[in-house]
Amino acid sequence: MTHSLHPAAQKGFSSAAELYQQVRPNYPQEVVEWLQNDLELRPDSKAVDLGAGTGKFIPYLKQATANIIAVEPVTEMLEQLKIVHPDVQILQAKSEQIPLKSESIDAVVCAQSFHWFANIETLNEIHYILKPNGHLGLIWNQRDENIDWVKALADLLVTLEGDTPRFHSGLWKSVFEHQFLFQLESVKVFSQIQTGTVENVVSKRLLSTSFIAAMSENEQLKLKQQFEQIVWAHTGQRPQDEIGFPYVTYAYNFRKLAI
Repeated sequence: MTHSLHPAAQKGFSSAAELYQQVRPNYPQEVVEWLQNDLELRPDSKAVDLGAGTGKFIPYLKQATANIIAVEPVTEMLEQLKIVHPDVQILQAKSEQIPLKSESIDAVVCAQSFHWFANIETLNEIHYILKPNGHLGLIWNQRDENIDWVKALADLLVTLEGDTPRFHSGLWKSVFEHQFLFQLESVKVFSQIQTGTVENVVSKRLLSTSFIAAMSENEQLKLKQQFEQIVWAHTGQRPQDEIGFPYVTYAYNFRKLAI
């Protein structure tokens, strides 16, 4: 069975690839230790960044190993990745059709991406390319909704997302319920703050969200104004004022099981 890309991913990430690269938050530096200690990446390890997007996670992988293969189906995202990381091997492929040899990879990492392809075909493919006892790492940056203005933004976004796959729905977890391919070893939680102007780290960041990036330019402009109005109402900060956007980062480590 071959899964097509969700329309929000195909259209949104195609049109907003450059914006995605510019405004999406980085990851906390602690994830490098997570790659080295939990996923057991060494300088000579081979790692796949699956659903690599524009390559936002690659700088952290590079601190653990130089042997990185970026796998991504959306052409426009790969174009951005090539600009920033011309030294990284690229494969344009979907998650259930990865053109790599059996048991050739030490770890597969999905940064901000697994919810798009959380199906058994993908798990089978990852299991196929991983070495015995290899690792599958899933990592997401999530907005810290304990902050009032962040929660207000999240409440607005929920009304817009429709059937778009999202981490916060938890639906991606169901693929692990009745399978004997992977075992959850650990979950780590980190925190960070992305600092910049309200326009850059809040409104433009939210405009890079798949289902918003797929909207018309006029719809996006209206939403941008709504985002900035919410921030102003809660904090008194205007679009060009500096603000800290708080994030919580969730990192899941699964180990390949023998079958």
